[in-house]
Amino acid sequence: MKVLIVEDEAAIQEQLKKALNKEGYAVDQAFDGEDGLYFATEYPLDMAIIDIGLPKLNGLDLISKIREADHSFPILILTARSRWQEKVDGLSRGADDYLVKPFQIEELLARVNALLRRSSGFATPIISRGPIELNSNNKQIRMHGEELELTAYEYKVLEYLMMNPDKVVSKTELTEHLYEQDHDKDSNVLEVFVRRLRKKLDPDGQLSPIETLRGRGYRINPNL
Repeated sequence: MKVLIVEDEAAIQEQLKKALNKEGYAVDQAFDGEDGLYFATEYPLDMAIIDIGLPKLNGLDLISKIREADHSFPILILTARSRWQEKVDGLSRGADDYLVKPFQIEELLARVNALLRRSSGFATPIISRGPIELNSNNKQIRMHGEELELTAYEYKVLEYLMMNPDKVVSKTELTEHLYEQDHDKDSNVLEVFVRRLRKKLDPDGQLSPIETLRGRGYRINPNL
């Protein structure tokens, strides 16, 4: 999952990036509203974290422009302002949630997790498809009730497919949502992750949990 952070304070940017990377999120960064608008409208994103007090284009106007461009990914506001009117203004512009600075990083991560799963239509952190169970809180995968050991990128691939059920996800879309913008996006590496993931989920080759639709991409088997 890819998260855009638009925050002009370098220390907060670094803190957020480290925390999100540790949880397995790919992160793109912008330090002002104009760059934030460019990233938000030109690149695929799963959500954005936007500070209200931004240079060049303030966070509230940035949110309005993102929504006017018909982008529906969830937006979490960061604000140093505690007046209720400003929170309401942010939500009315199209934000989905807010945090007041200073905040605990654990709370931010919990809100990010909740916003992402709700935007995919899931009310709880447990996402199931047949014998596969994914817990987005602790990044744990179970197959037939038994915990599986996955690498970080194997988990990312499975999480994105599980959070987009019944959708055929192209290789391009998958790589765009797994990697940060300056990362070398090699589709051959993605194929390796998918192949290893299949072996771990289905060592006997009985279930075909991840389907390949030739020329189109991957999806979780709808018949699980």
